[in-house]
Amino acid sequence: MAAGMVEAMFVFGSSLVDNGNNNFLNGSRAVRADYLPYGVDFQLGPTGRFSNGRNTIDALGELLLLPAGGRIPTFADPATTGRAALRGVNFASGGSGILDDTGKATGEVLSLEQQITNFEAVTLPDLRAQLQRANDRKMKGHDFFDRCYMPKSLFVIGTGGNDYLLNYFRPRNSGETRPDLSDFTRALVARLSAHLQRLYALGARKFVIFSIQPIGCSPVVRASLNVTAAACVKPVNAAALLFNSELRSLVDAAGPSMPGASFSMIDSYKITMDVLDHPMKHGITETYKPCCSEMGPSGVLCRKGGPICSDRTEYLFFDGLHPTDVVNARIARKGYGSASPEEAYPINVKKLAML
Repeated sequence: MAAGMVEAMFVFGSSLVDNGNNNFLNGSRAVRADYLPYGVDFQLGPTGRFSNGRNTIDALGELLLLPAGGRIPTFADPATTGRAALRGVNFASGGSGILDDTGKATGEVLSLEQQITNFEAVTLPDLRAQLQRANDRKMKGHDFFDRCYMPKSLFVIGTGGNDYLLNYFRPRNSGETRPDLSDFTRALVARLSAHLQRLYALGARKFVIFSIQPIGCSPVVRASLNVTAAACVKPVNAAALLFNSELRSLVDAAGPSMPGASFSMIDSYKITMDVLDHPMKHGITETYKPCCSEMGPSGVLCRKGGPICSDRTEYLFFDGLHPTDVVNARIARKGYGSASPEEAYPINVKKLAML
């Protein structure tokens, strides 16, 4: 195996795991984080990560001992070809969701379907050709790619929250009815299952899936309903919990349709709620207000060049939705090494990597 615990890590999802793909999209001005104060504590400055520092993917990459300090290159960067893609590629796009129409109102985003198409049509053939050339003399290159490289790579999916915030809970036009929450959630998880099966058909065998975080506690949701007390918006959290429960059932039921596949579901909801419920234990003093005190028009993103808190390690949220570096690192650390199935189910990422 290559240096590190896995051959590569391929990432799909929304802004919680996007490393900067939206920087390269012409129409995504509304969903970009390539300006200060984003990246204020990140080694490379503002890169398109929706945090003051690392996101969960960066922190997970560090724990898995991936090169470049665990940083995975973005698909949309023209430099991410050839050897640069060998240890993984990040396809995620801020504002996207599981459903194709989620996020379209925010500007140009790459849907999960398009992200997987980018992997299938561009990255996969490129990697296969590279590894076949490199391994033809040792063993059949085709065999190495299909038997060693793909099964030893992690496929990470972090998405779903936007399907509720930008889709299910969006304001409705007169006469337009909101679908039943249970029906919407079942359809959403069924669509996610189809995406996972598509990746499986392409050779993916190890899946890391992030649950939805407690989005009802996020500053943007609380502000939209004028919640000023230290409280979360229960109906929005209830939707997240329903999705997470269905996600766990998906993992349990995947065996027959995806033989040989293994999963680690990281329960970001549980891990984040532990910080919300016991902030002092984690060195957090502000659990509800965002670190950046002036927001852009969406209420989600920090205003460009706007003021921020002096000590980001004391805040849970950096902007209206996204956690700070310290919280992202905690989610990654728990997902990687926790022995509790309430935090990493049915096994943690470290055990998944070692299979």
